[in-house]
Amino acid sequence: MEGINSPESDYPARWWHSLADEPGQPARIQCDLCPRDCKLQAGQRGACFVRQNVGERMVLTTYGRSSGFCIDPIEKKPLTHFHPGSSALSFGTAGCNLTCKFCQNWDISKSKDLDRLMDTVNPDGIANAAQAYGAQSVAFTYNDPVIFAEYAIDTAAACRQRGVKTVAVTASYIHPQPAREFYAVMDAANVDLKAFTDTFYSRLCGGHLRPVLDTLVYIRHDTDCWLEITTLLLPGQNDSPAEIKALAHWVREELGPDVPLHFSAFHPSWKMNDLPPTQPSTLTLARNIAMETGLHYVYTGNVHDTEGDTTFCPTCHAALIVRDWYMIRHYDLPENGCCPHCATKIAGHYGKFGKPFGAQRLPVRLARR
Repeated sequence: MEGINSPESDYPARWWHSLADEPGQPARIQCDLCPRDCKLQAGQRGACFVRQNVGERMVLTTYGRSSGFCIDPIEKKPLTHFHPGSSALSFGTAGCNLTCKFCQNWDISKSKDLDRLMDTVNPDGIANAAQAYGAQSVAFTYNDPVIFAEYAIDTAAACRQRGVKTVAVTASYIHPQPAREFYAVMDAANVDLKAFTDTFYSRLCGGHLRPVLDTLVYIRHDTDCWLEITTLLLPGQNDSPAEIKALAHWVREELGPDVPLHFSAFHPSWKMNDLPPTQPSTLTLARNIAMETGLHYVYTGNVHDTEGDTTFCPTCHAALIVRDWYMIRHYDLPENGCCPHCATKIAGHYGKFGKPFGAQRLPVRLARR
């Protein structure tokens, strides 16, 4: 396809600075992308594995390289209030800047094998492909786009030139300055809020809670990026009623009641195979607690739960978008996004609704190595 190029393993990275080392010691640089602040000697890679000190400068080793492309429903991100029923051209690269022991995409995010990056496509090639396949958006997902921010930002710019939306599926473990540049070009984001305690973040993710909360506040109040949040509930780890209530209360007070919140089921994976899967009743309880706390749009995920998938009007409680997994079974929302029964404005981005993309997942190859 037009715009495909070869991988750029030495693509100049942003957000780093040189460190003043002692005489006779190897020169080091510090990555300023995320709160890990990795300090790297020559040849060393950061914790994410994809940012490296090459010749006393930072390079992004995965620019223009992907672990694969797929066209799937926007609801799978999950985004329920951003052009429902549309399709997204989705892709990721490799690596991650968190070390979540329960990672659900560990084969990609934990990979240190760059040979798994099958497709080599530049930003223009991705934007052109989205147009060619009729995808309304491009989604940066599968692993965290924060670590390939340069590639994602350039792709978002190419997409905007062609009227294609961009979506970030991310844990948002990022410093303020790169966050400003990153979210300035994103049309929507689903942020994975791992839990609501710093103990969970430090013990199971190798990170901290506060930078994520600060970024959520920034996205919500200082950008035009549409925001939704997902919390994966792990049995006995972050699913207590008290923690769920505290999380929902924070969202309501700091972000507002119209920010959609998704509670998703954990399935045993990576280094937590001994943990049982999340029971559907746990998700239902979490959803009820969050709604009782005052949130208008709360969803369940990774389980079959039509009520938990449905968008209800927060005023008259009419079922406006009825979903069955990723299938839209009923759609009753005009282009203006107002409830047809009581005229309440339903938060989100909507347009003319035609035939929904459905639950299909279509792998596509844009280039071969």
